[in-house]
Amino acid sequence: MAASPFSQPGSGVRFDWGLGGAAELGRVCSVLVVVDVLSFTTSVSVAVSRGMRVYPFPWDDASAQQFARRMGATIATGRTKATPAHPWSLSPAALASAPPVRDLVLPSPNGSAISAAAGASGVPVVAGCLRNAAAVARWLLRQGYGTADRPIGVIAAGERWPDATLRPSVEDLLGAAAILDGLVTAEGGLSLEAAVALAAYSALPDVPTAIRGSISAGQLRDMGFPRDVDIAAELNVTDVVPIIRHDAFIPAV
Repeated sequence: MAASPFSQPGSGVRFDWGLGGAAELGRVCSVLVVVDVLSFTTSVSVAVSRGMRVYPFPWDDASAQQFARRMGATIATGRTKATPAHPWSLSPAALASAPPVRDLVLPSPNGSAISAAAGASGVPVVAGCLRNAAAVARWLLRQGYGTADRPIGVIAAGERWPDATLRPSVEDLLGAAAILDGLVTAEGGLSLEAAVALAAYSALPDVPTAIRGSISAGQLRDMGFPRDVDIAAELNVTDVVPIIRHDAFIPAV
């Protein structure tokens, strides 16, 4: 059977958007990198760096709570629902200051839902963001990924319009492209889609400033969470590469 053109065949590094893109590339790629800069994968990088195991889960309060109880884990809330007694939320700033817990269920409608679905399919899933972009790229190449036989799929999670359709977002495009920038030496080369994403990154002299100027960043500031934007815009400040093992993100070795 001929390869689907949507799978970007023949290239070692591929790029797509959202749950649909992850499903398509997950069928053919040897590893997926999910990028949700504001804020799921940024929050994962913060939590895993502090020793927490992070379980991705779709944005479903009742089911997520049941799952957390079954796992004996702490469940993160939406940003505005956090309290001093329960400070764990999707906010990277909250997770940077909250007491660390061993197991954290971190639901979100975009990056977490994509990570959970991809992880359930059996393909290795890495959480990438600006904070660990260079480290993720180095780890992937060290593992021998990026050839035509072991391709990498980089997935920009994107946001949602009110009707729940995908809204491609500047911050996830640039977060994905920051990782692609470290993969230009991959043996299998970049697909056209990956190269176009990288071109956007290369055209900007100050990516962190661009992230702060995005629509999503403005929404978070309006909600009272400017520190989340600042943390998400930090570039290459950690070497921790979170990967799903036994359903939870832990540090890759």
